[in-house]
Amino acid sequence: MTLLQLEGVSVRFGERAVVDAVDLAVAEHETVCVLGPSGSGKSTLLRVVAGLQQVSGGRVLLGGADQAGVPVHRRGVGLMFQDHQLFPHRDVGANVSFGLRMRGARRASYEAQVAGLLDLVGLPGAQGRAVASLSGGEQQRVALARALAPSPRVLMLDEPLGQLDRGLRERLVVELRALFSRLGTTVLAVTHDQGEAFALADRVVVMRDGRIAQAGSPLEVWQRPASEFVARFLGFDNVVPAMVSGGSADTPWGMVPVPGSVPDGPRTLLVRPAGVLLAGDGLRCVVESRTFRGTHVALRLRPEAGPQLEAECALAGAPSPGDRVAVAFEPAEVVVLPAEPAAGR
Repeated sequence: MTLLQLEGVSVRFGERAVVDAVDLAVAEHETVCVLGPSGSGKSTLLRVVAGLQQVSGGRVLLGGADQAGVPVHRRGVGLMFQDHQLFPHRDVGANVSFGLRMRGARRASYEAQVAGLLDLVGLPGAQGRAVASLSGGEQQRVALARALAPSPRVLMLDEPLGQLDRGLRERLVVELRALFSRLGTTVLAVTHDQGEAFALADRVVVMRDGRIAQAGSPLEVWQRPASEFVARFLGFDNVVPAMVSGGSADTPWGMVPVPGSVPDGPRTLLVRPAGVLLAGDGLRCVVESRTFRGTHVALRLRPEAGPQLEAECALAGAPSPGDRVAVAFEPAEVVVLPAEPAAGR
């Protein structure tokens, strides 16, 4: 069942379309994370749904009801933005319980809930602490707990974990996903952290120039980027023009095998780093750098022809900078990208 529906939503500042005719449906109990570079319109989209930004065109429907003219506090959404917006004159417990008190809840009924939420976000027993005594990361955790407290119909998060250290962020992503699933919370989140989005979301939406460049499950988007823009945004640098013919592609790196049945003609090719294999014979390269990534080593290679290549290899026997290697390409890790849509579509 669709809980949140955006129909042709546009936001214009003068002649500039910050959000441009966006259609998006969010199902009940679904977590959708919106990704995109700075200026892509993702945060403006969130503000539109919250009622903090007026639309220039289109509709926002919540539970089938048009939200035009409905104020923020009557939309049934929970809000957490980067600037926290905490009440400095109230302690942590009073900040977290604010929404519950506004609904008329008695202190005895929400004290345990507040304590549980603070424990979840890594601030156990912090109810009596002054907001001014908190670090920026701690303030963000309090803001997250406050947004969760009223059990909103739609929980809206703008860079929810951006100021937390990596270890806590990774733990919270796992716990938040479990919590949202247990509570049946519908979530619309904006983040620049792809790892966070892919770990948290049921569906990922990538935006470009105010439009949706791709939407799909994390696995779909990761395995099959819809365009060169999406591939590069996800961090894939091994993207080159190619001429496909007879099951292989002529590229600046030479001939690269392509998977399946790909129509002949000019295309754009993505080779994942895992598909650049160190081999005894193949394209000759010099290792420019290597970075240990825990389970593998990431290599940056300078080939004798074509642009730089990113590769991955096992820890054991990883080459050093300056070493000469040869590489081959694994067809299963080669993606033939669709043509770029006009104007970012």
